[in-house]
Amino acid sequence: MTVVLDDDCAFEAELPVVVIGAGACGIVAALTAREAGADVLVIERDEIPQGSTALSSGMIPACGTRFQRDRGIDDPVGLLAADIHKKSKGYADPKLVDAVCRESGSAVEWLVDSHDVPLQLVDGFMYPGHSVLRMHAPPSKTGAELIGALTNAASNAGIDILTNARVTTLLAATDGKIRGVEVERPDGSIDRIGCGALVLACNGYGGNPGMVRQYIPEIADAVFAGHTGNQGDAINWGQALGAGVQDMGAYQGHGSWASPHGMLITWAVMTEGGIQVNRNGLRFANEYRGYSEAAVDVLAQPDGFAWNIFDQRIHDLGMTFVDYRAAADAGAVKSGADVAELAAVCGLDEAALAQTLADCVALADGEATGPFGRDFTTKPALAAPYFAIRITGALFHTQGGLAIDPAARVLRDDGTAFPNLFAGGGAARGVSGNAVWGYLSGNGLLTAVTLGRIAGRGAGALVLS
Repeated sequence: MTVVLDDDCAFEAELPVVVIGAGACGIVAALTAREAGADVLVIERDEIPQGSTALSSGMIPACGTRFQRDRGIDDPVGLLAADIHKKSKGYADPKLVDAVCRESGSAVEWLVDSHDVPLQLVDGFMYPGHSVLRMHAPPSKTGAELIGALTNAASNAGIDILTNARVTTLLAATDGKIRGVEVERPDGSIDRIGCGALVLACNGYGGNPGMVRQYIPEIADAVFAGHTGNQGDAINWGQALGAGVQDMGAYQGHGSWASPHGMLITWAVMTEGGIQVNRNGLRFANEYRGYSEAAVDVLAQPDGFAWNIFDQRIHDLGMTFVDYRAAADAGAVKSGADVAELAAVCGLDEAALAQTLADCVALADGEATGPFGRDFTTKPALAAPYFAIRITGALFHTQGGLAIDPAARVLRDDGTAFPNLFAGGGAARGVSGNAVWGYLSGNGLLTAVTLGRIAGRGAGALVLS
């Protein structure tokens, strides 16, 4: 990935707005710029748009939506912002947090009303750290359905998505203004495409082992469950231009990656009362802290794996998720009529597992105080028959990236903005602070959608002015 400074380069074609990356951030940016009246080209390295969005659960946290109001849920901007700040322990940038929270509700309603993206309020469970129900997702609760709907919306809006096209070089003037990009096709041919504004929406660096080991070494040996295209291109281009980077220690891990099946197990299994035990049949952390930091907890266990333990009630909830049903079909979900049978199936010490489950019943009944600070009294105690899934910790995507202002403009090291360069989603710093524990469920899609909307609005206004 290179940057070439050239005030006089020629282009085979020129578009007012060019977007690199056809995930949620890129497509939302393109839809917004097109709505403003600007012609847009989206450039995607893959054969079809997928990215990190397709691998997600498709859940977008948003506040103050009509879907919440219809359920009698009061969720002002300040409440979502407070939840983000609490999870990040105050390390998230307050101006950026305010900007994405204010944009979130209107962005979700706009996707539904203007582009037929089938988002609805998710009920039945609430992820840790959220004060109210505010996740909005497609009916299947999958990122595949979300990116499919967004791709259809782009097609209906007349937006061209150039696939199988890898941007290798940014072409910039000596004053930092982006003039265009070089695109390599599978046959080795190179095209130069000029632009009036450029939006970087090509995600983070989770698929680049060298960058992962440099910035987040604690998770470097984990399974990478994200999109392999996340090579840090935007960060490398930005730094070559003199842009700043921030919060490079932030990322979304996940402590519930089925092993060896390689499948995501919804964290609703934990939030509804499940527990995690290591190979010795012992709990080792507060499962309500969050799925991101749980990745590190799980990897610290003997052999780097653990077991999700839950019961019939939670299994039935899990079966409402497409991903969980796929895991069950693949044989990842084990069961036992009682503790002895479950221990035998999983290869766990029966006495230790029995004691762990008995302790959890006592905690749920309020008869004891647990060692990790989890409140068990809000959910029913686990009861036979039991279910279990062998899991490990995984890295999904990074949350640090290019420094941006609340208008999604990329900033130089000195804090000044580039004339026509915008970034969002995983390409830019997020709102998770600077560590794994700062990730509030849904932060990835929250910043993808809202910063895509903000960047598209800014890019469109810039070229039309």
